[in-house]
Amino acid sequence: MSDLASKPATPLYEIEGRELIAESGGVRVQVLTLAAGQCVPWHCHSEVTDTMVCLEGRIEIETRAPRETFPLEPGGRCTVLPRRAHTVVNTHAGRSRFLIVQGVGRYDYIPVS
Repeated sequence: MSDLASKPATPLYEIEGRELIAESGGVRVQVLTLAAGQCVPWHCHSEVTDTMVCLEGRIEIETRAPRETFPLEPGGRCTVLPRRAHTVVNTHAGRSRFLIVQGVGRYDYIPVS
């Protein structure tokens, strides 16, 4: 059983699309699609690092502690370390897609208000 097996069976938030590319040994790779106006809500992870690469459109990753904003266009990349609250927002008038690599470790999703 994978270290990522603790992920929820149903997503905790709605977005246009999720495509699982690979999952093995505490690492998960997905392509997430955000429709205009959609976001991945504020959250953090206990162990995994999120590395995001914009594939289409424009996204903005905002973090807390410290508060920073990372605007990404296609090819742009951002890494968010464990325990750092963050959100991903589609800042494009149309859809945006990004590749997300999560690992290494046990996956969890901790909502942050």
